Amino acid sequence: MKRNNSVYPAALNCDDILHEILLRIPPPTISKLIIVSKIWLRVICSPSFRQCYVRQWGQSFRLLGFFVCNFLYLGRPRDGYRRPRWEPALPILSTCKDGDDLKLSGILKHLGYFVDSSKGIILSGFHPKAYYVYNTVTKQKYELPEPQQFYKVLCMALIVEEYLDSDICYKVIRARCECKLKERNTVSIETYSSKSRQWKQSTLMCSTTLALCPRTAAMVVGGVVHWFAMWGKLAIYDPRLGDRYIALIKLPTGVLTHEHEESVLGESSDGLLQYGQSNNLGLEIWILEKEAGANSSIYCNCTHLKYKWILRWRLNFKVLWKQMPSLSTHSKETQILSFLPQNSTSIFIRSGWNILLCDLETKTVEIVNYQGRGGTISWESSKVVPYFLKKKKK
Repeated sequence: MKRNNSVYPAALNCDDILHEILLRIPPPTISKLIIVSKIWLRVICSPSFRQCYVRQWGQSFRLLGFFVCNFLYLGRPRDGYRRPRWEPALPILSTCKDGDDLKLSGILKHLGYFVDSSKGIILSGFHPKAYYVYNTVTKQKYELPEPQQFYKVLCMALIVEEYLDSDICYKVIRARCECKLKERNTVSIETYSSKSRQWKQSTLMCSTTLALCPRTAAMVVGGVVHWFAMWGKLAIYDPRLGDRYIALIKLPTGVLTHEHEESVLGESSDGLLQYGQSNNLGLEIWILEKEAGANSSIYCNCTHLKYKWILRWRLNFKVLWKQMPSLSTHSKETQILSFLPQNSTSIFIRSGWNILLCDLETKTVEIVNYQGRGGTISWESSKVVPYFLKKKKK
């Protein structure tokens, strides 16, 4: 049958038709099609397509467990807290057999303290000199060279990129946090690239005074780094635009703003930054959206960020507890723990030593069963982070 060449290209130039065609392409192939044309790139990267695609093909990750990072041991001075011998440096609360296997493999004993993870890659080490990157899929461990700069207090970021040939490229960023709150508009950073295998020192400039929150890991969305900053602000750094500028915006204002106890960052299913805050009464979820006419160049301007916060979810915990009357600890301590990767409707929350998975759309909750020392975790001084592994491509 002879194809009508005049009709075929026209169909593929129609966004609606192309949208339906691309929805049928499996995950291992869809990311490669962005190079076909600008139209294909626009459709594949659009929020509406990403939402439909995730619903049709499902999430591309699975939960292995929760890593526990005790801040008391990070950057510990000589006379500071010492980790007891019975407590592992990199404890994991396993939720499945693969998590058990990772825990029993012995590799975690040689990775130091947990710092961050992305796409199955674990960043860990001993501040401020020794850092390791571990690939759970290939079971390979990489020891990074010793950084050039000494930062007594710092925050970090892990950027992981996957190329078409399945090679993984990553960057590790160390950002200096000032111990004394001085009037500064610069941030000293040091970046390690797996391509160059070297650390590079840079100084980022901001249009106003800023100070990053110490001992935190950044949320990377679309290659852009987001750090919590002091005084209720968020710092934004885009490495793709050069090592020159860092932007600062206020965190959203809501009913929990002056009384929230926990704050987390994540990525929504439509590729936007999510901000969640909670206290014992409830939680709020906000989305950072571009305003009309905004583009990537605003990050290097650092003067007028054309972004706005949109409240997407608000939930009173009493709604959840009515479903689970047997959960006796809910009235004491409840906090938001983490978002799920690229899922704007589900979050992990903690109630006592229980970890719960909450669906914000249906307002339903279920207990996440895990193996570990949940009852002995110092929740006030620890960060509990879910660890996801990318599903193998078929």
